[in-house]
Amino acid sequence: MNGTVKNERENKMGTLPVSRLVITMSIPAAVSMLVGALYNIVESVFVARISEDALAAITLVFPVQMFMVSIGVGSGVGLSSLISRRLGERLKGEADRASSHGFIVALGNWVIFAVFGLFFARPFIELFTQNAYICDNAALYCKMVTIGSLFSFISIACERILQATGNMMFPMIFNISGAALNIILSPILILGLLGIPRLEILGAGLAAWISQCFCMILALVLLFRFKHPVTIRFRGFRLRPGTIKDIYSVGLPTMVSMSINSAMITGMNAILIGYSEAAIAVFGLYYRINSFAFLPLFGMNQGALPVMGYNYGAKYKQRLTDTIKTTITIAVCIMIIGTAVFWIFTPQLLALFSATPEMIDIGIPALRIISIGFIFAAYNIAVQAFFQALNHGALSMFVSLLRQMVLALPLAWLFLRIAGIHYTWVAFPLAEIGAATLTAIFMYRIFRHEVKPMKEV
Repeated sequence: MNGTVKNERENKMGTLPVSRLVITMSIPAAVSMLVGALYNIVESVFVARISEDALAAITLVFPVQMFMVSIGVGSGVGLSSLISRRLGERLKGEADRASSHGFIVALGNWVIFAVFGLFFARPFIELFTQNAYICDNAALYCKMVTIGSLFSFISIACERILQATGNMMFPMIFNISGAALNIILSPILILGLLGIPRLEILGAGLAAWISQCFCMILALVLLFRFKHPVTIRFRGFRLRPGTIKDIYSVGLPTMVSMSINSAMITGMNAILIGYSEAAIAVFGLYYRINSFAFLPLFGMNQGALPVMGYNYGAKYKQRLTDTIKTTITIAVCIMIIGTAVFWIFTPQLLALFSATPEMIDIGIPALRIISIGFIFAAYNIAVQAFFQALNHGALSMFVSLLRQMVLALPLAWLFLRIAGIHYTWVAFPLAEIGAATLTAIFMYRIFRHEVKPMKEV
């Protein structure tokens, strides 16, 4: 009994009011992710000043970057879910073991992408274009971001370990610090300011390397120099396949779910390249701009997931139910604001990137039509966090697959050929609506068979 009381005093996820808890845990994650999105915007703004081809070059690499994020965050979700559930079950030793294994997973992820960057970057780019300038610069940028991904993978592991314990402030500190440094360095190195040579695409890669390395060092300092509810030990460390399996039981479906986004962008690039390179540039800009709508949503999920996982493990049924209701409500409110911004300020958003007349003609209807589906996307993404917290990663994966591949890509291809470029974007809201329908059915079944039978502790 004393151990239980002590655990509750140490961990706010089982005691604080749910609405306050979700908001306070989500805000630091959302802020840090928004600053990261601002970096992507700033980088694209300055690359666009080089040329439209330069912007197209980094857009072709964007799916690879998204895939890296998918693997890193997917591993982190599995890690965070496992740690929070073990803490909720009062199994601190198991939570400690999972935390230590998170770094091994991060190193393995880096090796895969470093090999891809060294040997397959240019062949990948040449699948989409034979433009010499685009091929050269996209291959260079791809090599730099993949080889330097070690810093990101270690940072993500630190972030998810801390978030699983309820500490959202430290991840915000090191993520904002790294992104802020990148925002400062990008214009200096890309355009050659303050006496630095103009490095263009090379400068974008160097800015990423320096800032991500700084972020990783700060993350490690904050993780190892302060006391946390979990303890990471490498002395006498033994790799346990069971722990890796537990991480990937949730993490692997999440990786696949997020990787589907990368595959969808690659598929859309292949569809749009037959129309024009301007269409590819517009789609790339959309994914950078939509970060300001989606990343607060993902930040909220980061805050809500460990709360749901902890209370599920502790068998606090009412708190679990309240958390998912609060998460969905906040998600929908965020996306209502996002939709309004995309409709009202569309020309201004495109003007940030020195958009050509062709890009403006394609971009204004594209951004407005796609944003119609934002509210349905909010519901889908919020419920995916619920699936992940309850160890239903496969359902989360299926929802992502449905939204972005099974429905969106075939419809986009069909509408482009039947009705033209302006109707291509209708595929996205239709896909979100279809996915939301099935998501509601899955959620009802889980509540009926797993949540309602829980005996409140």
